[in-house]
Amino acid sequence: MCTLVIQYRPGQDWPVILAANRDEMIDRPWQAPARHWPDRPEVVAGLDELAGGSWLGINDFGVAAGVLNRHGSLGPAPGQRSRGELVLEALDHADARAAAAALAAIEPKAYRTFNLIVADNREAFWLRHADPSGTLPATVAALPPGLSMIASGDLDDPESPRIRRYRPLFATAPAPDPGRGDWSGWERLLLDETETGENGEPGAMRFVTARGFGTVSSALIALPAVERPDLKPVFRFAAHRPVAAPWRAVYP
Repeated sequence: MCTLVIQYRPGQDWPVILAANRDEMIDRPWQAPARHWPDRPEVVAGLDELAGGSWLGINDFGVAAGVLNRHGSLGPAPGQRSRGELVLEALDHADARAAAAALAAIEPKAYRTFNLIVADNREAFWLRHADPSGTLPATVAALPPGLSMIASGDLDDPESPRIRRYRPLFATAPAPDPGRGDWSGWERLLLDETETGENGEPGAMRFVTARGFGTVSSALIALPAVERPDLKPVFRFAAHRPVAAPWRAVYP
């Protein structure tokens, strides 16, 4: 149950700020975001060593993309492609609108269900593939201005204990100020381990279960306005499991 928070503020110096926690089986091998793909030299993203794709990344054109599993679809399935491919395919595009349009045309039977967020410094979109049978196509919705949060259900899902607890906290916490290098408010929330789950569902932003499933890393991305060519996108990353590592910049 990964979690992604996006603050979309048109007209600001940093119109898109994105925060994400990756929840995965701790023994699934991965590498921190970097330029892992020789055929995609413009892409900086985390590498899933098992399937070869990614869960979150950015490209040199200023597009960011992140994928999340939906309820009941953790892990690969025989005969279906890795959802990590979708992040890389989104990052093949120079703007978020083109990426969303291209990915909306995927064959839904080829993938397990997912949520995909793709954004640039002008627009942000949510792609939703929620039909396990693959009969229905993926849908695309433009994200509204303001703060949105998504996990394994729908956008701002009121049934999610994590979203119910943390969406108001992210909305009221001091927003990151990339120009000043201040990310502290959202960093604290991403690392919060206060357990608020219901019916066995983890509610904390960072957690680990007895079966070896937990929050393995956190990330923060900020995209500058097109009117500010002096500013560059920022991508910060911190590992938690299996080996902890402090926050560091992986882009630029």
